[in-house]
Amino acid sequence: MARGSGDGKRTQNNVYRDKSKPEDIRSSNMTAAKAVADAVRTSLGPKGMDKMIQSGNGDVTITNDGATILKQMNVMHPAAKLLVELSQAQDVEAGDGTTTVVIIAGALLEAAERLLHRGLHPTTISDAFREAAVKAIEIVRGMSVPVQLTDKESLVKSASTALNSKVVSQHATSLAPLAVHAVLKVVDPKNDSNVDLKDIKVIKKLGGTVEDTELIEGLVFTNKSANINGPKRLEKVKIGLIQFCISPPKTDMEHGVVVSDYTAMDRILKEERAYILNIAKQIKKAGCNLLLVQKSILRDALSDLAVHFFDKLKIMVVKDIEREDIDFICKTLGCRPIASVDHFVAENLSSAELVEEVQTGSSRFVKVTGIQNPGRTVTILVRGSNNLVLEEADRSIHDALCVVRSLVKERALIAGGGAPETEIALKLAQYAQTVVGVESYCLREYANALEIIPSTLAENAGLNPVSTVTELRNRHAQGESTAGINVRKGAITNILEENVVQPLLVSTSAITLATETVRSILKIDDIVNTTS
Repeated sequence: MARGSGDGKRTQNNVYRDKSKPEDIRSSNMTAAKAVADAVRTSLGPKGMDKMIQSGNGDVTITNDGATILKQMNVMHPAAKLLVELSQAQDVEAGDGTTTVVIIAGALLEAAERLLHRGLHPTTISDAFREAAVKAIEIVRGMSVPVQLTDKESLVKSASTALNSKVVSQHATSLAPLAVHAVLKVVDPKNDSNVDLKDIKVIKKLGGTVEDTELIEGLVFTNKSANINGPKRLEKVKIGLIQFCISPPKTDMEHGVVVSDYTAMDRILKEERAYILNIAKQIKKAGCNLLLVQKSILRDALSDLAVHFFDKLKIMVVKDIEREDIDFICKTLGCRPIASVDHFVAENLSSAELVEEVQTGSSRFVKVTGIQNPGRTVTILVRGSNNLVLEEADRSIHDALCVVRSLVKERALIAGGGAPETEIALKLAQYAQTVVGVESYCLREYANALEIIPSTLAENAGLNPVSTVTELRNRHAQGESTAGINVRKGAITNILEENVVQPLLVSTSAITLATETVRSILKIDDIVNTTS
């Protein structure tokens, strides 16, 4: 009987090599990653289901955003974690398509598994998939339509498509134009090729409905003014932003002061009063009537006595401004923070038309509008009747902003509704026939895998996935490259006419990132545990 029968074999130097282990590891990785893809599959599309996620501390989240679902899932398997990171990478790159990218990766893993069972080597499959991804992006670019940032209608359509699959989809008509307006406010359409979303501050306030969400060209402070009897509304405002405390100073070292009599105590209080009054008078002398105070970690930034003086001097004060908000405030007001009372002069102040304290539900906030020489920043005030709706509205607006950002990065649109994936599948299958050898098998499997998107869209909309995808494939074979699944009518229609469009970057990014992740998983043949 020949030696080395079974899965293992002996090499010339008589060392036993186990061939089954790499196969088991690869199979385990693929199974774990596909399980993650299956978990979010039902969330795809306008008719996709939502997930209720309960964290360990009892907090509940309701969402169908792929990145949010996966980020909050307790994923243990290292290969499954790759898919969680994949959805986060898509979120950073394009902001939308986080569910799509994971579903595509899951389908490509199934395709790779079928090819491995046929005896193909993982490296061969990996190289063929890379070529297929390049060809797929070439095909999808060929069906894209250029868009200008001046064409607001197309931008709104694209943002609406992203919002239609969210919990707050019924408010898409009001949120989509708001997101477009916000991005166009902070970019220079001629020169900019990216958008810094830090220039768009999103503030959440409980109370009202999502329809009450508004875009404010100015500043909003989430806390109310520190004044007790001071002004609640001021016009022709002079604003000063300070980084020093208006409270009794402390020494640098630990100390104790023993007061033996009332005269010494009176002297201390008198000195404290004179010290704070001097600062308050200097602020008033500079013409400031709105004072913004950065939060201090060493002591209270504003003493009760200081608040009393500012009330008397009719100066509105907003305290406890976080350090990370200072850059945004400076950019919006066109000013610099003042670090010492000696530098508090009129030249370092900025101006605005109006500041007012606004009541919303059970809370108050301060709103500054009509800023002179404003920077390229805006604030979106998101409203919601409860925390679940408020959080989901915030995530949805972020996705809509990212979609418009994608169009600033790459100014082209493509049809949605499964149209690009079907077109790629068809053209890639045709290209596979021109290729010889095992590569042709790989390309064909890659093409078939992409049909998971139209199939899932149809399934989630309650349509027959087999007949729907067959009809869709047939329409694309006849040259209708923009034919897609209209989930509202339950039929195949020209999806561009239905205004279902998405940025080119969302599709190209999803294909590239999903292929890279699948290739990474394919190349793994062992899992090594380290001691540290």
